[in-house]
Amino acid sequence: MKEIPTLFRRKEECSGCAVCYAICPKEAILMIEDEEGFEYPEIDGNKCIRCHQCIKTCPFKIVNNDF
Repeated sequence: MKEIPTLFRRKEECSGCAVCYAICPKEAILMIEDEEGFEYPEIDGNKCIRCHQCIKTCPFKIVNNDF
């Protein structure tokens, strides 16, 4: 089975645009607010079906060919 996708390793690799959240067919991604008030995606491993749609639509991943 595929691994759960890694959306970002550092906050600088995510703009918080929520495209991944919107595309997820199983609603496995939550937008979690950090201590500064910015929202970042977090994957619920119990709901994730590892389709990787979140990675395929991420503007950061597309620009950097990082998928």
